Amino acid sequence: MIVVSACLVGVNCRYDGGNQSNARVRKLLKGKNFIPLCPEQLGGLPTPRSTSQITRGSGSEIISRRSRVISFEGKDVTRQFLKGAREALKITKLSGATRAILKDRSPACGVNHIYQGKKLVKGIGVFTAFLLREGIEVRDESGIGCQV
Repeated sequence: MIVVSACLVGVNCRYDGGNQSNARVRKLLKGKNFIPLCPEQLGGLPTPRSTSQITRGSGSEIISRRSRVISFEGKDVTRQFLKGAREALKITKLSGATRAILKDRSPACGVNHIYQGKKLVKGIGVFTAFLLREGIEVRDESGIGCQV
């Protein structure tokens, strides 16, 4: 079983109401059991929604409460990101998934990069941080494993 960012398989769950459907990911998943998840939606955030960014550090700092996730409008959405990541982790565990393919550059699913301010930096998203703590293998949509 593989967990995959829902936007990568064509689910319109991105902040802008669209998706990031990825032919490489869809081909890789063909004939395999997978579960598409959107931690941001599972946390109660609407679609479409404002973009959000981790203020400093990455997903691990959100989990340990040393940082926050803030929307473009300045609203603190840390609680929703934590709730969504925890719910997605529950589904991952219940399904027996041992691997994940997640959307890089996302504050929830980033595997190697996230945005801080308008700058792309090395870092992981909140859901990714939970998965790594559980020993789940995480790769981004290009197939690169977590290197942060």
